[in-house]
Amino acid sequence: MPTPLRSACAGLVLAAVLAMPALADGLKGEIAPTGKLRVAIAISPAGGAFWSTKTEAGYAGVPVDLGREMAAQLGVPVEYVVHQNSGQITDAASKGTWDVTWLPKDPERETKMMFGPIYEVADATYIVKAGSNGTNFATLDQPGIKVAAVNATTTMRGAVAHLKNTAVTGYQTYDEIFGLLNSGEIDAFALSRDQLNKMAQKIPGSRVLDETFKKTVTAVAVRSAISSR
Repeated sequence: MPTPLRSACAGLVLAAVLAMPALADGLKGEIAPTGKLRVAIAISPAGGAFWSTKTEAGYAGVPVDLGREMAAQLGVPVEYVVHQNSGQITDAASKGTWDVTWLPKDPERETKMMFGPIYEVADATYIVKAGSNGTNFATLDQPGIKVAAVNATTTMRGAVAHLKNTAVTGYQTYDEIFGLLNSGEIDAFALSRDQLNKMAQKIPGSRVLDETFKKTVTAVAVRSAISSR
């Protein structure tokens, strides 16, 4: 049976719901089939365009605000489905546990979900531990250097492709990597520059490298299963 989401890019239609509330009634059954809008978010202390934070009152962040607004336009309650990272959100796309999300876009994820307009572009780089001799990419990309990234993320895939002489190890949470960098057990962490700048303020002596190895784009997305109904 034809639906609005089969005749247009799912993400573009979702973005239009935010801008054009009149579309909401016709899309409610497609976007929120359970009667509530299930918004997939990932938690870290840093926040930002993709990451959300846990607060005493619940959750805060850009995806939290966007999800709340979309649910209001659709006239349904919002439910936040919490994950540890964007890789977990991607893996859950085939399980039907969430309806909409806002996360970094890359070719691998485009095989599992439909993306709409980009709303943020971020520089990906590395932070090096206190006392490190790493001052640029060349000094970082050496055998024996331990580089970490959040597992199964766009940034991790970018770092793996970028570094030719050292391996990148994936960890599940931002907090875990923060602890390893703070204790000196790893040499560097790959992430977006804005979040690394916040991290550097909390780890005296650490340094965010000036170079950029990848532009990470963040966009609205729905599961492909929704868009193909």
